[in-house]
Amino acid sequence: MSINKYQLAGVLESPIISEKSTNAAEKNNQFVFKVQKAASKRHIKNAVELMFSVEVDSVHVLNVKGKQKRVGKSLGQRSDWKKAYVKLKAGYDIEFSAA
Repeated sequence: MSINKYQLAGVLESPIISEKSTNAAEKNNQFVFKVQKAASKRHIKNAVELMFSVEVDSVHVLNVKGKQKRVGKSLGQRSDWKKAYVKLKAGYDIEFSAA
């Protein structure tokens, strides 16, 4: 199953910038991204290497379940989404302010 560069560019939806992700970046050289629900670890690894010109050591993926929210009398459901923790090899870094 081959995937071209144009499709790889769409795998990463956005970086997640939070206190937890900032601590992971400082301590473990890990970066957190919101990715497409259909993306595999191999697609995520190739997309990060293509977009940021870095080498990826490992990828951990988890599915985030959408919360149930109330708006007035009616109940609603937020969408489920996928999160990826990407660990870079030693000597590589991603600067989101410059990217």
